[in-house]
Amino acid sequence: MIVVTRLNDSRFAVNPDLIERIHETPDTTLIMVDGAKYIVTEPMAEVIEMIARYRARIVAIAYDEPHAAAPATQPLGSRTSTGPQLGIVRGSSGSGLVSPFPTTATATATAAATPTAAPATTTLER
Repeated sequence: MIVVTRLNDSRFAVNPDLIERIHETPDTTLIMVDGAKYIVTEPMAEVIEMIARYRARIVAIAYDEPHAAAPATQPLGSRTSTGPQLGIVRGSSGSGLVSPFPTTATATATAAATPTAAPATTTLER
């Protein structure tokens, strides 16, 4: 939720996922998906920044980052998390073995360490 201020200085929280559009003519008006309209004192750019910070916080929580509790202390573009770890599920027999997704460095190292076998030759008899 983001907290915005009505024209009478009362504050309220709104779910930014339910905002359909924002108008600034000259007052900032939030138009919700259900048609409700809220006139707020914050400029449109500030509301958009609050929405971006809210969404960044949700993503940070999903990645379990320690600074997710205080998103306003860091600029939006300064996150250094690598995100969720990827893996490959092998086999269709239900075993569901998961191996780490190879990065460029691990794929190169694995290829260098794995001896290459000579191609198998078969003869066909008639």
